[in-house]
Amino acid sequence: MERTNHPRAPVLACRILWLALWSLAANGQPRAIDTTRSTMTIRVYKTGVLSVLGHDHEISAPVARGTVDVPGHTVELHIETGTLRVRDPKASDKDRQEIQTTMLGPEVLDERNYKQIDFQSTGAEGSGTGVWKVTGKLTLHGMTRPVSVEVREKDGHFAGACQLKITDFGIKPVKAAGGSISVKDEVRIEFDIELAR
Repeated sequence: MERTNHPRAPVLACRILWLALWSLAANGQPRAIDTTRSTMTIRVYKTGVLSVLGHDHEISAPVARGTVDVPGHTVELHIETGTLRVRDPKASDKDRQEIQTTMLGPEVLDERNYKQIDFQSTGAEGSGTGVWKVTGKLTLHGMTRPVSVEVREKDGHFAGACQLKITDFGIKPVKAAGGSISVKDEVRIEFDIELAR
């Protein structure tokens, strides 16, 4: 006698596969970050009566390592302080090098003593399709403070940003020209993350 497949077999197989995938997602399987495509950018802004003579700073570094648990909405990022680079497009090579030296030196980030910048999420709340408000702890300059990051996800790509005051992390804003030009206390930190394939 010839065997025939039950007409509901394909549907049942699809349901079993979907349940298996959902179970894996519910278990929160963290995925590694693609460190060749993931970066952190710090935007530092000028202030002061002669601020027109200065310029804003764009500083970036690759993410050294980290993981993202998409279903669990958790993320962990680690950046090596020494990999931060000044990208200011309007500055000369000489000015960029001077800013770089000051930034990594003992008066600002003190890279010799604080070699890593870390972010660890502590919670997340959805605020739309593919959008979350992620809360977490940022460790910078040896101090850990709570931060809130708005994160957007699209096709396995995550972009987030937060504002913070550098004085909250024990960093004094750099001043020049007798204090008539300085960096603002508040800076913007942006994360651009892709997951490893």
